[in-house]
Amino acid sequence: MKKIIYSLMFFFLMTSINAQQTPAPKQSNAISIEGATAHLGNGQIIKNSLVMFANGKITFVGSAMAKIARQGTVINAKGKHIYPGFIAANASLGLAEIDAVKATRDFDEVGAMNPHIRSLIAYNAESKVVESMRPNGVLMAQTSPRGGTISGTSSIVQLDAWNWEDAAFKTDDAIHINWPGSFTRGRWWLGEDPALKADPKYGKNIDNIKQYFMNAKNYLASNKEKTHLPYEATKGLFDGTQKVFIHTSGAKEITDAVTICKDLGIKNIVIVHGDGAESVADMLVKNNVGVVLDRPHRNPNNEDDAYDYTYTIAKVLIDKGVLVCLGMEGQMERMNTRNLPFYAGTFAAHGLDKEVALKLLTSNSAKILGIDDKVGTLEVGKDATLFISEGDALDMRGNILTKAYIQGRDISLETHQTKLWKRYANKYKSK
Repeated sequence: MKKIIYSLMFFFLMTSINAQQTPAPKQSNAISIEGATAHLGNGQIIKNSLVMFANGKITFVGSAMAKIARQGTVINAKGKHIYPGFIAANASLGLAEIDAVKATRDFDEVGAMNPHIRSLIAYNAESKVVESMRPNGVLMAQTSPRGGTISGTSSIVQLDAWNWEDAAFKTDDAIHINWPGSFTRGRWWLGEDPALKADPKYGKNIDNIKQYFMNAKNYLASNKEKTHLPYEATKGLFDGTQKVFIHTSGAKEITDAVTICKDLGIKNIVIVHGDGAESVADMLVKNNVGVVLDRPHRNPNNEDDAYDYTYTIAKVLIDKGVLVCLGMEGQMERMNTRNLPFYAGTFAAHGLDKEVALKLLTSNSAKILGIDDKVGTLEVGKDATLFISEGDALDMRGNILTKAYIQGRDISLETHQTKLWKRYANKYKSK
């Protein structure tokens, strides 16, 4: 009887396995896409455009009326739209598959101070969740750790790869810190007052972070008789080759975080979440600090915030001169990352210019992540990471991809979800 049960379990396991689409081969033939409306990702548009790329790099971007020989295969995209590949900042793609199954979750390590923990080596390139990003135009992501005070180190990946080594686009780009809050609520389940009040431990929590980085800085300047891996991992923060992403909200917390990091000699700072950042926008601009905003589809954090605060915060910050992009941390964040373009569309529906909203996923993301020399816009010399959509890619009604390329490679837009859609579409057509 046991043999029968084990055989059945093995059968169901094997029949349920469906690996990600085979990654596309390296580009071998040049491509010319003409007739589409090109959204360059920097706020500019070219109607009736011509975009050409070869060997994974863009070789021409301009008007289709230009008297220039087309290269290789010519794609007629008249009436369609072409965009740079969307980039998801502060996502945890590939670090968990099923939230309810602990064995598939690899984004949160034991311990409070983990700057040496690298999210990249835990990245699952064959994740079904990752696969489902591409049909909506999300072609790159910053895969970031969670948990603790210092969560670990993120890396930037492209979403069509055999393994994490192939996926890596920029390794160990930033260390992530969960900054303590200056207010706290009592634990009502223990009979404590649940009202919001000042946290008496805030100062001590800040001192712990300061002391940790001071110790790391002193270690790096010492003879290093004994290797300390966590301290070694912070070297990039002090020599300027690595950024620090500080996850916090509140004007006081943001100000404290930026001031303390500057005092420690950490210059490349990014604020994640950033509710309340509009109150200290001048300080952020002065110190060249970017903000990775949360998704707009949520309730405001504070009782006195405007009802539409989360929908208008992007425009408010951009109007003040702050560099802003869109992140994905929150509930169901990995699955919801595929909706990245529609969150930007929500900002556009609440006062932000459509092409400026697009920058939240393209040029702004690339600048904040430090990869704008290679991706983020349709420009000659940059990677041919782009896609063709039948309509407006920030609107779910128009976001219908016909082609997508990562570094010039013609990637598959087929996923387990599209297979199920076709299966059941055929089922109901037959009746």
